[in-house]
Amino acid sequence: MTRGTRGTLHLEDARVLSQTPFEGQQFVLRLAAPACAAHAQPGSFVHLTCDPAIPMRRPLSIMRADARAGWIDLLYKIVGPGLRALAARKSGDVVSVIGPIGTPFMLHRERARVVLIGGGVGIPPMIFLAERLHERSEARYRPLVLMGSEIPFPFHPRPAALPVAGLPAQASACLPLLEDWGIPSRLASRADLPGCFDGYVTDLAGHWLGALAPEALAEVELFACGPTPMLAAAAQLARRYGVPCQVSLEEFMACGIGGCAGCTVRVRTAAGDAMKRVCVDGPVFDALQVF
Repeated sequence: MTRGTRGTLHLEDARVLSQTPFEGQQFVLRLAAPACAAHAQPGSFVHLTCDPAIPMRRPLSIMRADARAGWIDLLYKIVGPGLRALAARKSGDVVSVIGPIGTPFMLHRERARVVLIGGGVGIPPMIFLAERLHERSEARYRPLVLMGSEIPFPFHPRPAALPVAGLPAQASACLPLLEDWGIPSRLASRADLPGCFDGYVTDLAGHWLGALAPEALAEVELFACGPTPMLAAAAQLARRYGVPCQVSLEEFMACGIGGCAGCTVRVRTAAGDAMKRVCVDGPVFDALQVF
């Protein structure tokens, strides 16, 4: 039940539909949250209550949303007592959700070669954005999804069937869901995972960018979400190759709706440096304004 809204921000009693565990204490949580699902966009997140006994909410990126069926998927890794309590929630339990929150990624038709870079728990927004690109069959976008993780991925990789020029042959595994959508993907890890490029995911992206001709680079835009060092490396790639880059930042949040200003970051603007709130001014920013 939705108890209130502020524009497209909804306070919703969401019902747990499923919890799917993966290695590394990772879970995919599916919630029946029709109001949130109807307004979610790639890059937006929810602020949810993990357990009635834990008052502080936790921000989690939306990985998928089905407006017709009214559900959203969230990927998370247990870090601390809050998410450990969330992992114990069962089908039928009710979770209080505020969302969707934040500014989403913005696509530009002149930048059709879309490269989505996700690291660790930064993978969900990339899957969401890839799904929206898959749904826009009339557009000319040519997405490539690159994902990195230092623990086993929260899905079951398989050998890639869709070819990608400019990548090392060592990067041979993909995310099956993306291939089923016709979107090529490749994986990177420094944990010696089968089929993965041995290195950081931004290094893998650098291989691909370095193989492009100047006219192809003129059509590229990078989108990234993950740990701060990974986002800084993505910004360095954008500078090196002269391509735009949008990043979704990860910050600790208290209120999640812009009231406490506890998640501010310094952003370069035309008028000079400014402090912006990641929750409502972001989480998506121009990478070169932040790094």
